[in-house]
Amino acid sequence: MQAESGQALSDIVSRKELERRAGNGLFFWGVGNAPARAIAALARASLPVDVVFSVMKTKPKRHDVSPERIVAWRKYVDEFGVVRALPKHVLVTSRAGRRNCHYALMCRTEHRLEVSDEGPFDPAAYRNFGAGKPVGASQTTALLERHAPDGSADYRVAMRASLTGAMWTKLIDPVDVPSSLRRALDETPEDERSWLELVKEIREPKLVHKNDHEGSQRLLFAL
Repeated sequence: MQAESGQALSDIVSRKELERRAGNGLFFWGVGNAPARAIAALARASLPVDVVFSVMKTKPKRHDVSPERIVAWRKYVDEFGVVRALPKHVLVTSRAGRRNCHYALMCRTEHRLEVSDEGPFDPAAYRNFGAGKPVGASQTTALLERHAPDGSADYRVAMRASLTGAMWTKLIDPVDVPSSLRRALDETPEDERSWLELVKEIREPKLVHKNDHEGSQRLLFAL
């Protein structure tokens, strides 16, 4: 994990903690790559899968630190292929791109989300689930299974949670986040009620009625 959608990692974790509290332990963590093939079967069987978060060693890319546009996602595809609205407390953003989809981990934990040191994580002790291939240096999100005991590790476990529901899901139906609401998001609301209000405002842009100079009428998004 690293900076994304114009927000520093510390700010992302702070708002995810608000989201977790507002959702009684449930939060979504946005990721850039599609789910591993086995995820749908694991989700339908409700098998336990742990989530381990670590901080990327490389610096975030410029387009993640200062994106020109960001979008918020409003729907997801569940483990049975049904399109559903995201829970009202969930907000997943990403920089705007050519794709009309994004992805997210559906996570649950009863513990406070904060970046800390919960011990080493050794990627060499794991293999990609099913394929048996070593963890690639460019993999940012991967479904793994243990292959060997932990050895020396450069990565540290920063946070933990468990997957739930669809586990690793596809997001659709994006909406642009205007600059005014991006500033509000950067400030991070103080409590769960304020968080819910901000999520609703971002995900449900209001339509306003306006007359143009010639007297005809138009509907415009309020930005």
